[in-house]
Amino acid sequence: MRPFSALAAALMLATALPLSAQEARVHMTPADIESASYPGAGDLPPGQSALTAKLQILLDRAGISPGVVDGFRGGMSESAIRAFERKHGLAQDGRLDPHVWALLEQHATAPLTGHYTITEQDAHGLVDAIPTDYAEKAKMASMGYTSVQERLAERFHMDERFLAQLNPSARFVAGETINITVPAKPSREKVLRIIVDKASGRVAAYDATGRLVVDYPATVGSAATPSPHGSHLVEAAVIDPDYTYNPNINFKQGENDKVLRIPPGPNGPVGNVWIDLSKPTYGIHGTATPSRLFVNQSNGCVRLTNWDAQELARMVVPGQTIVDFLDPGVSIAEVTKPVEPTPMPAVAAGAVTDPVMGAVTDGGTANAAEAALLPAPIPATRPVARRLPGPAVSAAADPLAAALNQATGTAAAQETAQPVAN
Repeated sequence: MRPFSALAAALMLATALPLSAQEARVHMTPADIESASYPGAGDLPPGQSALTAKLQILLDRAGISPGVVDGFRGGMSESAIRAFERKHGLAQDGRLDPHVWALLEQHATAPLTGHYTITEQDAHGLVDAIPTDYAEKAKMASMGYTSVQERLAERFHMDERFLAQLNPSARFVAGETINITVPAKPSREKVLRIIVDKASGRVAAYDATGRLVVDYPATVGSAATPSPHGSHLVEAAVIDPDYTYNPNINFKQGENDKVLRIPPGPNGPVGNVWIDLSKPTYGIHGTATPSRLFVNQSNGCVRLTNWDAQELARMVVPGQTIVDFLDPGVSIAEVTKPVEPTPMPAVAAGAVTDPVMGAVTDGGTANAAEAALLPAPIPATRPVARRLPGPAVSAAADPLAAALNQATGTAAAQETAQPVAN
C-alpha cells in the first residue's frame, strides 16, 4: 500500500465539505464580488462567500489555477493558496493571510466581473445528453456541450451552478447579456518542465530558466490504475482528439469488450485535450466534470480542467518538455531550489499595469522569487529532449480571448501560439 500523507487527507476532507454544502448558496451579485475585502485577519469564511469567489479569480489571474470559480472554500482553493505561497516563498499552510492577500491584490486593478452577450455560435453544436456507456458514446457524432450554460461556464472558468447563480433570471439564449467572472487570458509562454505532485493534487509548469509559469489542480491516477513514475517526454499535444477505448490495453468499462472510437468533444473521456507522453497510453488531459477534480479518480493519467489543459497544450514543446512524476512523500518545493520570500508589495515607480488583467509588472523582469526556482539536478535516467515537428495551433481556435475582449471592452491582442503536434 502506498503512503498516505497528512496533506492528502486534509485536502480530501476540505474537498468533501463544500461538495456536501453545494446547496447552501448565498445571495451573491457581481457587485458583491467586486467589493469583497479581506478583514486583515483569519482565514476564508466557511461555505460560499463573495470573498472566496474574488480570491479564486485573483489566483487564476496570478497563474495559479483554483479549478472552477464557485465561491466555495474547499480543497481546490486551499491547494491553490498553497501553490501561490510556494511560488512566493511563503509558508505553505493553504490559508489566507494579509501577506497572501496583498500579493493577490496586485491582480485586482481591472474589474473581476463583466458582461457577455451570448451569440448564435455559442448555441452551435450542442448535444442532447452524454451517455455513460462507452458503446453508446461511440455511436455519437460529437461529445459536445449539452447546453450554452455549460459552454460559457467552462469558457469563463466557472462552475455551471455559479454562473446560473450570478444570472438567476437568465435563459442562456442568443442575444442575452449575462454576468460572468473575468479570468486571465491564456498564457502563451513555453514550458520545458512539468512537475506532477499527486499528494498535493497540483501540476506545476516551468520555463527554460526554472521560473514557475502556471500551476494547476489535478486528478492524478487512482489506486487501481496509478500514475507512472519517473520522468517522461511530451510527445505531442492535440486539441479535440478522438479517444480510442481498448479494453485489451487499458481498463474495461462495463460489458464493453471491443475496441471503440469515441468522437472528440469537451465531454469525452479525456475532455478536449490530450498531451501525449513517452510512457505508452499515458498523458495529461481535460475532463468533462471540472468541479469534481478532487473527487473523481483517473485511469492512471493526469486530469486537468479543459481550460487548464488547453492552456498547457499550447505551452509545451513536443520532444523537449519533460514531465517529472514525484515519488510519494516528495513535494514540489523539495525538487526546486529554495525561494526567497516575496516582500509585501509596494507599487514601484515605473511599474506598469496590464490593461485587461491588472497584473502589476516591472516591464518584463521576472520576479526574483520565481527566478530562483531552478530545475533540480537531472538524473541520468531522464529522457533526452528532441525536437518533434508539428504545425502550430492557431490562437483563433481559443474563444476565451475574444470573449474577454467583449466582456472588458478591450481590443484583441495579437497572440503567438506555441507549436503543438497533431
